[in-house]
Amino acid sequence: MILPQALIFDVDGTLAETERDGHRVAFNQAFTEAGLDWDWSIAEYGKLLAISGGKERIHHYWQTAQADTPIPDPPEAFIARLHRHKSEHYHQLLTAGTITLRPGVERLITAARAAGVRLAIATTSALPNAMALLETSLDPAWFEVIAAGDIVPQKKPAPDIYHYVLTELNLPASACLVLEDSAHGLTAATQAGLTTVITANAYTQGQDFTAAALVVNHLGEPDQPLKVIQGEAIAPYFSLDWARQLLVA
Repeated sequence: MILPQALIFDVDGTLAETERDGHRVAFNQAFTEAGLDWDWSIAEYGKLLAISGGKERIHHYWQTAQADTPIPDPPEAFIARLHRHKSEHYHQLLTAGTITLRPGVERLITAARAAGVRLAIATTSALPNAMALLETSLDPAWFEVIAAGDIVPQKKPAPDIYHYVLTELNLPASACLVLEDSAHGLTAATQAGLTTVITANAYTQGQDFTAAALVVNHLGEPDQPLKVIQGEAIAPYFSLDWARQLLVA
């Protein structure tokens, strides 16, 4: 059996630096549009990332930091509408080309397609947001499974999304490699029995990645070598051969 048979990618923070300069900005635009004086700074948003899911993040912030702010009843409907408007602003940011793929992402995906390695997405991001990034930076048709948002009962760090992807791919966890950027994503993947590579970013670099097979600052390019934070460096950029070695180790 040739390994890996599939690569499973998280989206936000893994494929692109969407959190700080994309989602955070779009949330603030939606707040202003709704007449709320909320503003998520870069530091504040970093803390809020501990809450998986956009609607859940808004609800948590309202309950813990803005409990005195009146929200129309039912609050769930208002938050859902606020999140839809935020997604519209996010799509506009993507269309404007302000958010680009992280180093090595397109190279690795291109190599995987050429080698017949299957591709999948596993993200807690809402499906329209995930699709917006794929449509502007890659091609959704390249991914056999796109699992996003509320498709499963529990979001990361629960393993539900990865169990779903494995079922849809009809592959064992031992045949797949996951690429994530956060401790929540790592927990979700490892609980599903998946070997995981972490591409840390400014928001996640201080998190506990002990369970990861490899932690790097990005996937690297021939002219932009990666930095190994945890694990053994065997090449200047992450490749299918490196993925294979992690799976057979």
